[in-house]
Amino acid sequence: MALAVSAMLSGPVSADKLKNPTAVFAGLDKITGRIIAFEASVDETVQFGSLQLTARVCYSRPVGDVPQTTTFLEVEEIGTDNQFKKIFAGWMFAASPGLNAIEHPVYDVWLTECKGGRDPQDRIVTPPEPDDVDDVPSPTAEAKKPPKTAETPKRRDSATSAPLRLPDATAGGAPVPPSAQAPRAQPRQSFFPTNAGPARGGAAYDPGPKN
Repeated sequence: MALAVSAMLSGPVSADKLKNPTAVFAGLDKITGRIIAFEASVDETVQFGSLQLTARVCYSRPVGDVPQTTTFLEVEEIGTDNQFKKIFAGWMFAASPGLNAIEHPVYDVWLTECKGGRDPQDRIVTPPEPDDVDDVPSPTAEAKKPPKTAETPKRRDSATSAPLRLPDATAGGAPVPPSAQAPRAQPRQSFFPTNAGPARGGAAYDPGPKN
């Protein structure tokens, strides 16, 4: 029995994960000290203060495995001139909020959980990782590789080369007007952690008890 357990522990371990449709965040207004919790569906843009957040994926581990909840988050800030600036794009870890945090002077946002992934099709099976020894090529295989020869640079004939053309010029030389950008999707939900409510559009969110 002890030998069987030892063999299981020494072998490669698979780390399956669940794909969840909803990410749950906590947001802090550093000026007022107010914290609110809000949810965002995957690929849905929500607004927290002047930040717009879009969670691309939200992964968790099945029950019984070592907990590991992660999300890939994209964050844009809306400036006073209504211009958007991307300030964050990366992985967030619920167990370590400070490992890859958003750098912002007013707001702080971190992942608390992922939820909704209960169906069998939401389970992503991760194959066991092969031993590192198998990935290292043998010295014999390296020796059989032919040596690389230096390539002779080809000379370009400037007389026959096509004239350079600016990317914003047409065949007739007239400038091409900038292509119209697709309208930006409005956030589905807006959360403003201030008692005064939103500065423009949306509705204030107050998690406290209502009279």
